[in-house]
Amino acid sequence: MIAIAQGWTGFVVLWAAAYAGLVALYLFMGLALVALNRRHPERRIQPEREPSGAAGQIRQSLIALVSIAGYLAGGLSLQANGYALFAPGDLTATSLALWAVISFVVYDTWFYWGHRMMHTRAFYRFHALHHRAITPSTWTNNSDSFVGAAVEQGYFLIAPLLLPIPPVVLIIHKIYDQASGMVSHCGHEYVASRTARAPWPLLCTIFHDQHHSNFRCNFGNTFSLWDRAMGTLHPTYDVSVERMEHLDKVRASDAPGT
Repeated sequence: MIAIAQGWTGFVVLWAAAYAGLVALYLFMGLALVALNRRHPERRIQPEREPSGAAGQIRQSLIALVSIAGYLAGGLSLQANGYALFAPGDLTATSLALWAVISFVVYDTWFYWGHRMMHTRAFYRFHALHHRAITPSTWTNNSDSFVGAAVEQGYFLIAPLLLPIPPVVLIIHKIYDQASGMVSHCGHEYVASRTARAPWPLLCTIFHDQHHSNFRCNFGNTFSLWDRAMGTLHPTYDVSVERMEHLDKVRASDAPGT
């Protein structure tokens, strides 16, 4: 990885590879989730509203992903060329797990506060494009302005300059972030569980869907910790997750052969 990322040529190669990979993941997961959603209309979170504008969202996402891929490639390239405060740490099974946890926690903090900033009067005009989708679809995930993408995704440029994070961890984190973002915008709930509500810090699709329908709540990305601490969690989030869990149990008990 370090050899590939060295020099301007290495940066361009990484940028192109990152863009190709993110676009492939965006299209593959988008098509897969659209097909899955058609088979499960009963799992729609906002049954009274139909998502719209898919063509425009796909077009804008393909544009925004150019910059998002550039942040990942730029961070890895700058780190590989010695511009970081620390050299990346050795990669072992233990360090991979440890740095993954650190990266997820730090990024969630970055995302929460950056996302809240984008909802202030001064910055919302740069985020309004993303919030045209009151009822989001999986194609909404990357449909944002360059400023919005920079604020929320610039972590992948800055983190490897300030932390000795192994590049493989950053790549894995970005792949997870892209995939989980597609799920969190898909408008259908498939992952509601006890770990997605209090006292656990994890999330399910309802969390971000409520953000799109209400705008002033649920600013986190991976965890609900900051929203709970700062009082920005939607008041019905935990109850909504529990209700979906109950519906899943009812469906399972009514399934043939049970």
